[in-house]
Amino acid sequence: MQITPITNEFNTEFETEEFANKTYKIDFKENRIIGKITDLEAVEQAIYKILHTERYSYLIYSWNYGVEFENLIGKDYEFILGDLQRRIEEALFQDDRIEKIDNLTIKKISKESILVSFIVVSKYGNLKTEVNVNV
Repeated sequence: MQITPITNEFNTEFETEEFANKTYKIDFKENRIIGKITDLEAVEQAIYKILHTERYSYLIYSWNYGVEFENLIGKDYEFILGDLQRRIEEALFQDDRIEKIDNLTIKKISKESILVSFIVVSKYGNLKTEVNVNV
């Protein structure tokens, strides 16, 4: 009796996918889809969705999607100041249309709220962006 070893071939080549530039336009106020968008408008919507989705909280999204703000609650203000830019960049740079974050400013609104403003430089143009972070 001859024993033949079982081999598992594993393809180590991976393909990367770019984010689709054409997507559905979401009306967040009315919670409905109202057409399609492309280019800068699509990037703007993607930024909004990323910055308003807590990473690791929804099974529908990969672990690379969203931002980590919830675990900042109760942290020292100096720690938060030092880490916010990294967290925002890490979240947004998952989208290959986003090239750079510029002019990031942080303003303490209240004891529990920080307003972060910045410019997103994308393949399709620049967007002034703000996000309110609860701390």
